[in-house]
Amino acid sequence: MPRFSHDIAYLSLEIGFDAAIPTYSGGLGVLAGDTLKAAADVGLPYVGVTLLYRGGYFSQKIGPDGSQTPEPHPWEPEKILRPMSPRIVVPLDGREVVIKAWRLDIHGIRGHIVPVYYLDSDLEENDEAARTLTNRLYDGGPDHRIRQEAILGIGGRRMLRAIGHDVGIVHMNEGHASFVCVELLSEYFSREHEITGREVPLDAAAVAHVKQKCVFTTHTPVEAGHDRFGIDQVRAIVGDHPLFNRPDLYGENGVLNTTRLAMNFSKFSNAVARRHGEISREMFPGYPIRSITNGIHAATWACDEMRDLFDEHLPQWRGDNHDLRLAPRIDDDALWNAHDSAKRRMLAMVKEKTGVSLDPAVLTITFARRMTDYKRPGLVFADIERLRAIARNVGPLQFIFAGKAHPHDGRGQDIIRSIHRAAGMLGRDVPVVFIEDYGIDIAKHLVAGSDVWLNNPRPPLEASGTSGMKAALNGVPSLSTLDGWWLEGCVEGVTGWSIGDGSPAPAKGPALDDFDVSHAEAIYERLEREILPLYRRDREGWIRVMKGAIALNGSYFTTQRMVSEYALRAYTA
Repeated sequence: MPRFSHDIAYLSLEIGFDAAIPTYSGGLGVLAGDTLKAAADVGLPYVGVTLLYRGGYFSQKIGPDGSQTPEPHPWEPEKILRPMSPRIVVPLDGREVVIKAWRLDIHGIRGHIVPVYYLDSDLEENDEAARTLTNRLYDGGPDHRIRQEAILGIGGRRMLRAIGHDVGIVHMNEGHASFVCVELLSEYFSREHEITGREVPLDAAAVAHVKQKCVFTTHTPVEAGHDRFGIDQVRAIVGDHPLFNRPDLYGENGVLNTTRLAMNFSKFSNAVARRHGEISREMFPGYPIRSITNGIHAATWACDEMRDLFDEHLPQWRGDNHDLRLAPRIDDDALWNAHDSAKRRMLAMVKEKTGVSLDPAVLTITFARRMTDYKRPGLVFADIERLRAIARNVGPLQFIFAGKAHPHDGRGQDIIRSIHRAAGMLGRDVPVVFIEDYGIDIAKHLVAGSDVWLNNPRPPLEASGTSGMKAALNGVPSLSTLDGWWLEGCVEGVTGWSIGDGSPAPAKGPALDDFDVSHAEAIYERLEREILPLYRRDREGWIRVMKGAIALNGSYFTTQRMVSEYALRAYTA
């Protein structure tokens, strides 16, 4: 591991550590939290920056018909975080917005501390509009988004400087943080002007100076996931800057593309899985986009029973996650009993949340992630009668669903209602429950207690995905389309099972419908011919798959491995 003499600033619009700090919406934020935990474990000089979001993301309430109602999710940072004394200002809409920071310390396994700063505009010095800028995650339209991203990038850099961090590398976690490039350029102009006494142009030397400091990670292969803002809109909010006169650096046709901006000023840009790297290079031709596959923080996501087993049989696993490759050493009965205990605890949580009692002896399949169209949450219900026949003729099965639809995603909310309708149609033949208000605490139960982790996005729209990695760590195999991380993690019948052959989905029309039908059929075939028979008739064989999931996937798809790759490949580039 290389040694760094300066701090590495990790800027992310959302970071998720704990359900008590609701400053995340889903996978991107939880990954950011796991990244910072791993940096603390391996001793990297990280410092995290995000926004405070006193109003959180939102709490999800589900009505009897499956209708989602978003409710506020306030919390009290004063009870968890430590206030910092410095104040900085960010120019927005022609006035100066004052920002303070709150600190959370992340402690690594060997005592290293990674500080994380939450930026807060809710101060008496600010007008009412400014005080609400950092109140809610992903709230409001493009103007509000520009303001939040300016606070993250410009304000984040200024706050780290005010606190006293000597930052040598800035890691932009998604394009949301790209306005840090504006601030780094301004620093360069100011310093060079002091030295030369002359106005400094935005030339190749200025770009190279910033580029040597920046690393960028993109997380989406979906066009809509890359923020685009009219440059006049940006000027009106952030103010004029020499960068905004250079469309070759910020985008094209008067539109600032935050991804292009970030890549133009980064010495290393990466996607979050190998296939995602291929897609990203197609989306942004000419950019040398590498790939560093995502991971999870193993000590966070292993359930209590698995931690105890790992501590007993693989005692170095926390410091060296690669030791999980030795999972086959674990006694079969011990592994089965550990999973059975986690499953029963999960089902107790399900009953508490839904009032429904599920049978611990029945194969339990879970789908838990953001409810949106391309992830196809309801695909398994494409043929209700086929599913009923499988349960009747091959063996019983039951399903758990969880996940939020963005309040502005009408299609995602329709999908939740459709899952409730399917549950009503299947009744007791195939029990189906939907757990509302999915978050970190619920996820920890589900990834540990489920028997199979279902994931069926339309290829190639899954950048990586990490929930299946968390399940694998706990000995839960995946049934997934060959996309994102699963292209790298699927060893057929050893770590889980595939859906389809990885071919990309058609854009739209009847061909897309046929594509979805073929994937639903593949799910039924896997359940009928392989998964249910193995689970019901061959416990030894099922435990081999559990061990394969831990040994091959649990040992590799970790943020410990991931941040080590960043240190070796990105930060020293």
